[in-house]
Amino acid sequence: MLRFIFSFFGAIFAVVTMGTMMVALTIGAVFWMYGRDLPSHDHLAQYTPPTISRIYSTEGAVIDEFAQERRLYTPAAQIPDLVKDAFISAEDKNFYTHQGYDLRGIAAAAVQAVQTRGRDVRGASTITQQVMKNFLLSGDRQAERKIKEIILASRVENALSKEKILELYLNEIFLGQNAYGVTAAAQVYFNKSLSELAPHEAAMLASLPKAPSDYHPVRRKERLQERRDFVLKEMNENGVIDDATYEIEVAQPLRSVQNGDFEPYQLSLPPRDYFTDEIRRQLSRDFGEDQFFSGGYAVRATLDAEMQEKAAASLRRALEKFDRGQGKWRGTGKTLDAALLSDETAWREALAQVRVARDVTLGNPWHVAVVREVRDNSLLIGIEDVALDDPRGAEVPRSDTDWFSGSLKENFEVGDVVHVRAITQDTDGTFMRWSLRQVPEVQGGFMAMDAHTGRVIAMQGGFSYQHSVFNRATQAQRQPGSSFKPFVYASALDSGYSPATIVVDAPIEINTGGSIWRPQNASHKFYGPTPLRTGIEQSRNLMTIRLAQEVGMDIVASYAEKFGVYDRMGQVLANALGADETTLFKMVAAYAMFANGGQRVEPTLVDRVQDRYGSTVYSHEQALGNKRVCVDCSNPELAPGQAPKIADERERVMNAVTAYQLTSMMRGVVERGTASRTVNLSVPTAGKTGTTNDAKDVWFVGFTSNIVAGCYIGYDTPRSMGRGASGGGMCGPVFTEFMREAVKKYGGGSFKVPEECQFIKIDRFSGARLPNEASGPNVVSECFRLGEEPIFGIMFDGGFAISGNFDMIQPDGSTVAQEVTTSTGDKAIVGPKAGFGTLSSGGLY
Repeated sequence: MLRFIFSFFGAIFAVVTMGTMMVALTIGAVFWMYGRDLPSHDHLAQYTPPTISRIYSTEGAVIDEFAQERRLYTPAAQIPDLVKDAFISAEDKNFYTHQGYDLRGIAAAAVQAVQTRGRDVRGASTITQQVMKNFLLSGDRQAERKIKEIILASRVENALSKEKILELYLNEIFLGQNAYGVTAAAQVYFNKSLSELAPHEAAMLASLPKAPSDYHPVRRKERLQERRDFVLKEMNENGVIDDATYEIEVAQPLRSVQNGDFEPYQLSLPPRDYFTDEIRRQLSRDFGEDQFFSGGYAVRATLDAEMQEKAAASLRRALEKFDRGQGKWRGTGKTLDAALLSDETAWREALAQVRVARDVTLGNPWHVAVVREVRDNSLLIGIEDVALDDPRGAEVPRSDTDWFSGSLKENFEVGDVVHVRAITQDTDGTFMRWSLRQVPEVQGGFMAMDAHTGRVIAMQGGFSYQHSVFNRATQAQRQPGSSFKPFVYASALDSGYSPATIVVDAPIEINTGGSIWRPQNASHKFYGPTPLRTGIEQSRNLMTIRLAQEVGMDIVASYAEKFGVYDRMGQVLANALGADETTLFKMVAAYAMFANGGQRVEPTLVDRVQDRYGSTVYSHEQALGNKRVCVDCSNPELAPGQAPKIADERERVMNAVTAYQLTSMMRGVVERGTASRTVNLSVPTAGKTGTTNDAKDVWFVGFTSNIVAGCYIGYDTPRSMGRGASGGGMCGPVFTEFMREAVKKYGGGSFKVPEECQFIKIDRFSGARLPNEASGPNVVSECFRLGEEPIFGIMFDGGFAISGNFDMIQPDGSTVAQEVTTSTGDKAIVGPKAGFGTLSSGGLY
């Protein structure tokens, strides 16, 4: 009997042993089979997840962010223990003791799956396994994937520290609201840093990995609070928080940004504008869009936030003034269903969904509103962010609409979405009334930069970025008109001409192949022999064409290309008047080379770009090739009274004397020429107006000794802005308003005079040499090249015949005859009527 018992138990033991061995072999075979072709986990140690790229102002404030996934990577050492322990309590309480997988958790999950017949399958993954799933495997629930998770988890536990695994997990995990990682989630849900989180807030974040969409803080608030309280209980049981803290924290209400309990982080950022979007466009081109949006770059912009606000306000004011002068109401073109207006909650929710500009601050912020009732003498409105019982009321009086034609009932219907702003007293800001506003149909661009470094301090690409993201400072290809003329004059001055050189202002006929082109001056008058200075001051078209013909359009084109105005300029005479298209960005950069004495300057919106590790990957100064070097800046033995110097080895684009001559002539544009009525600063200022045919484009580009700025205005689909539109009249005030503030901040002084200048006084109307003691409104002290004896009395006409007889207009506007001297020394009478008999067409007199 005993033998039988031993035999029986021996057989059972053998069966169990064999079964165990078979199970072990089977499991081993399964793990061997699935472990052969698994992805390598080695790269986890060097993992660089997609993170936010941020743009900073010159003061170091964040002004914009770009990201595919909203993630702010935080090393484990910088993540508070409270946050780590909250996630460990919620997801994997044995994290610090297991080897990558938790057999008890797997068994419990298997039992639950059997009991519910597969209807309720809970996760049994450790944090390490979740890292494997997120980084190396798919997210499905197949048994095959679980086996692979366990294999990889055990491997990675031997390769990485627990802290590194936790760091990867806490930075990679998706927590809803496009927040990846705990740092971004703390910002998204609470607008706090990790160190500012209370235990109940850390517990709420730790509740989300299970299923963020099922624990939404608004739609599933009660379920999320239950989960949060469970996590707090686990934290208490694990010794993370004591009993007293647990009681306090579990009693806290569930608060979040989404519930309106905290201000959203985005409100601390200025609205996205043309400047930062242009940085995004340029860096996406340079680094690649995917890399820029995921590389975690820190971009130090050249933006001066104060001057950017001034640029936006200056341009907007001019655009709105022109628009209101047209006397037409267009509104936003958006409407709400009138049936919604009886329910305040309904119309407010609907109004919030309407896509219109909400980024305009002009005088006061613009509000979005809906017309609730159209009365004979007023509009009753509902304002998006103003309560109906606000003491300021919700009414626009008829008197506010006098600027456009038609009655209120002709222009408005109930449900119309409009813009309004508060009109306040200038003295004390007292509210007066609500005023209707509309985004102008006419558009424009403005840009300002440092003339010496190329740093762009302000850029406005239109009236409102939210209304239209098209950047008219960098993307709009427009005709510069007469603002291009300085490049014609520069090519002439560098070719041996002087500001006193005489060019004939008389009619021209040009055979264009299919027709005869007869260009005109803006005044439709002719002024006869005139010095170059007066030609540019008064923007004489006919003089410019004759000068371009004399110099050669190939030379003019080479100058325009050298200055970067065009990549390849068409060599037709019409382009001497700015008929070819370019951008405001290129024009302002080119004028900077006039302002700085003729040296190459590259415009930039970015000072420096650093990668996620703090290494500099782009520097504007380095991009210049160290061509501006501070001499003696680090010399501790510098003599008293001796200052360091900047050694500037940049490429010289034009002769320094030419640059000064041209600058002096463009000062005349501002002081007595086409910009004299609207440009008036406290420091020496130079510039040039531009108005194209039919006033489709109007320009002003100008500069002081430090800052160069330019303005362009026109319809996006070019059409005439009317007879009264001009560069001086419309863009001049924009430039002046901005530059008055720029001068206060950046200063300004006399333009640097080259050592090679010798000054001779001339008559700016006739070009004649005057005695040194001469004075008067017609006297100009002109710079000539040292060592070159100027020749006076020579006139050029470009070789064009003069078509017919015409009235010669003298500087004072009269038509009195004038005696001139020809190149042979003979005397000739010019005016009051001129023609072939009085003006030769030989080209050189």
